[in-house]
This record gives sequence, structure tokens and C-alpha cells, in this order.
Amino acid sequence: MLKSSSRAIGTTALILPVVLFAFPPQARPSATQSAPAAVQNVCQVTVPNGLTPPGEKPSRTHHGNRGLWTALWPEGTVVFRPGGSGFVLRDGSLQMKFPWWRGVEGPLVIEGRRLDEAAPPLRTHIPAGYSPSAPGFQATSLIFPTPGCWEVTGHAGEATLSFVVNVVKIGEGPVQNGSPNTPPNKPLQPTSGGEF
Repeated sequence: MLKSSSRAIGTTALILPVVLFAFPPQARPSATQSAPAAVQNVCQVTVPNGLTPPGEKPSRTHHGNRGLWTALWPEGTVVFRPGGSGFVLRDGSLQMKFPWWRGVEGPLVIEGRRLDEAAPPLRTHIPAGYSPSAPGFQATSLIFPTPGCWEVTGHAGEATLSFVVNVVKIGEGPVQNGSPNTPPNKPLQPTSGGEF
């Protein structure tokens, strides 16, 4: 019994370093990590290029070209967590605000697709009131139908900007306006007691 235990320990001691060095740290699932979380680590997210929109203060989160710019999340991961930014919609989709800047004339159109698994396409909320003939800031919300690895592409005039983000939902995600499952842009209604 002692010999076989010693052999098992010796074999484990030889294999463990091979496993640890054969895979980069971000690709190694931990004992507490679920399979989907391990798969998310292989998403090749876009690193912001630091190009700043005209008239804005420089930021390492800026990403763009001479026609379109946005701001990306740290480490390329858009996180939906309790108490955090964004909204979980009634259908389970995940909505997050993203700033865009247009350096060209033309309406902003945004599309997206999940890269690591089949999913419905990205939806967007692009508020009216931004003149397509006046370049500048434009607020938007990106609506990811599911967590995962997403490629997002914005178009305005002749300009195109694409980036890849990893979308992660932790627990139930954030609560909108203090109430789960409130649709976007719809105010809460008071209860019969007059409370929200």
C-alpha cells in the first residue's frame, strides 16, 4: 500500500508542473471555476488602443480610429454584478451603456454577434436627438442576449469600428432602479402604499 501511494504522489508531482506550464494562467480552469467560466477565458478581447476622441481627455480605455471611438471596459470584460452597472432585462438580456463618438457625418448603427456560441444577435438602444450631420458624442446601450464572447461593430458614414468583449453575469446581476426585471426606460410605478 505504501509503495502505490508513493508512486501516485510521485506521478502527480511530475504531471502537475506539466499541466501548469502547458496552459497559460488565463486558460487554466480552477477547481472552483465552472466550465462556462473556463471557456470565457479564451475570448480574445480587444485591448483599447488609447486613441482619444477629439475634445476628450485622454484615457487608456478609449478605443477608436479617425472616424469612430468608444470606451472599453477594463481587461475587456463587461461585468454584470449585483449592485453594479447595467441592467438585466425581463428576457434575461444584459443591457450596458456604451459611449460612442462620431468623427464623421452619418447615423450611428451598431451590430454584434456572439463568437463562442450560437446566440441571437446583439440589440442596441440608440437614443434619438443626436444629429447625424453633426459629429460628436452619442450615448448608446448595448443589449447582449447572453453572457459570452461578443464582437461589436459600429458604423457611421464611411467609418467602421469593431471590438471584442467578454460579457460576464455574476449571480442575478444588477437590479435596475431598485427593482429586478424593470424594462429599460420605464419608470417604476408606486405600490398601493405610495412606495416605489
